[in-house]
Amino acid sequence: MTEHSSQGVGRGRVVRPLVRMTSRRPDEAHRAATPLELLFDLCFVVAVARAGARLVHAVAEGDPAHGIGGYLLVFFALWWAWVNFTWFASAYDCDDVPYRVATLVQMAGVLVLAAGIPEAFDEGDYTVAVVGYLIMRVALTAQWLRASRGETGAARTTALRYAGGLVLVQLGWVVLVLLPDAAWLWGLAPLIIAELAVPAFAEHSRRTPWHPHHISERYGLFTIIMLGESIAATSVAVQAGLDEHALGDLLPIAAGGLVIVFAAFWIYFSVPIHEYLVSSRQAFLWGYAHYVVLGSAAAIGAGLEVAVEQTTHHAHVSATGAAFAVTLPTALFMVSVWAVHARHFKRDIAEHLVLPCGAFLVLLATLAGHWAVPLAGLAAAATVAAGIALGARSRG
Repeated sequence: MTEHSSQGVGRGRVVRPLVRMTSRRPDEAHRAATPLELLFDLCFVVAVARAGARLVHAVAEGDPAHGIGGYLLVFFALWWAWVNFTWFASAYDCDDVPYRVATLVQMAGVLVLAAGIPEAFDEGDYTVAVVGYLIMRVALTAQWLRASRGETGAARTTALRYAGGLVLVQLGWVVLVLLPDAAWLWGLAPLIIAELAVPAFAEHSRRTPWHPHHISERYGLFTIIMLGESIAATSVAVQAGLDEHALGDLLPIAAGGLVIVFAAFWIYFSVPIHEYLVSSRQAFLWGYAHYVVLGSAAAIGAGLEVAVEQTTHHAHVSATGAAFAVTLPTALFMVSVWAVHARHFKRDIAEHLVLPCGAFLVLLATLAGHWAVPLAGLAAAATVAAGIALGARSRG
């Protein structure tokens, strides 16, 4: 552990040219996200915004199946690359020159992947996206090999298993890109399963020393980034209202969207989840399930933009369809947060029912058409209020 390892985001860090990469203590005090990690996350803002824009275009043009399918696949690549970097950094961040250079390479890979998103959506050509993904994975493999040189025994075996698993799976992606397009139908699911299986295989005999508080903070920060896409969408609604002279029609969408985002923030950060992450099994299931949590959070913003385009008559979708583009990811976010995140801190059946019932009310708002978004916002706000009241009652 280096001398600067416990310093937080707002304090300076002395960077050494080269140190021996060894595991950090999982009980390290004052462990917080680093400025480098925050910079790394900014690259994903660009990539997720690209994916959301293509999703908006597909849904607005009346082709939601194609848009949702492409979004789920592209978001998986982004999410899984972020997950792998985050858990590695929680265990082995030494913040020396080679570590920062390797992180820079991974950031470049994210941007290449983002550049390939339009081709992946519009033409089904994943070549550029896979190249960007490979850049990230090659850099991460080098990090694991470096970690193996600094470890001994079971810890070294774990690091080597990670490196070997990454290499094998990435070879599979290269082969899939070189094969005819029809091969994606058969090769996609096995490769995704293989990606998800690498951590379980690598940490079978010894877990990496990730830091529970650091991991929970990193996931929380990434959730905020995903919700930030919805904040941008509310700004789009106001700007479109000014440009189209339809402010009266779009302000309710902007207000409802803002309330939804704030309610989603409140719901997610209402529990001390780091207290739950006490074993690898619990942490892995929690971390994997965040694919739904984070994906739905980002999709709320895309849905708000679809609602704006439908209101300004720039989308080939009905008012109900546009409303569903907002209410479905909002409800999915609420249910998934309850299932994998907040559920572990609920005390009785009434508290457990708050988020599922709130999600049902949000979906019910779809029937209101043009007024669906503000009504969904009211339902989300009522869900938060009910949770606060029941929590206060339980504590009392």
